[in-house]
Amino acid sequence: MLMRYSSNFRRSAIRSAVLNENILARSSSSARVKLYQELKGRYILDEETPLFSAFLEEWHSFPDERDRLFLSYILFALNDLTVMVTSIGWLFPFLRQAPSELKTGDLVAYFEHLAQTSYPEIKAWSPSTLCRMARHYLASVRDFGLASGGTRKVTVRPALQPAALRLLLKALLMVKVPSDEIIRHQAFKILGIAPSEIVETLAELNRQRVLRFRMQADVIELFL
Repeated sequence: MLMRYSSNFRRSAIRSAVLNENILARSSSSARVKLYQELKGRYILDEETPLFSAFLEEWHSFPDERDRLFLSYILFALNDLTVMVTSIGWLFPFLRQAPSELKTGDLVAYFEHLAQTSYPEIKAWSPSTLCRMARHYLASVRDFGLASGGTRKVTVRPALQPAALRLLLKALLMVKVPSDEIIRHQAFKILGIAPSEIVETLAELNRQRVLRFRMQADVIELFL
């Protein structure tokens, strides 16, 4: 869908495509409305929103399919707290140990741990909701190329994809994270990058000329 509308993206055009043209082939108007709300909740779909505008810039700049897949994953994670927290706190070690099996029961246990420690609102989730959220998350991870398999999913270590990393950097800069914090930020774990590897990762992107990065003593220069 983005391939079709990204060249001159308009929120109204996407809405019309899903609801009126039924481009995603749903059987009823209520199903189309539900799908559109889900897509908007995941991916913003508003060119006037800074994060989505930055996403579109990277989408146009990097036509590689793998780049765009991980780019979409980063947008999803940045826009969904559950995905962000789960990717950093639970998925990251599995990416580092790829190929490693991802089990629904393990993820449910992680959600239950979050409920007892950091996110008490999860306590309101029923057992069926916990399982549904876990299954949906694992399916998304597979769809974005971070895992493979059907019933049995195993992680795939992500390659260095410039578009996704640039969007992540833009998001951090949008909320005014200082450069000295960016180079050790936990958010890079979303793509399987440990905080200790961020400087070398940025240096590699600098060598590829997809951004400008220089670090000398306490002076950090980062330009996108």
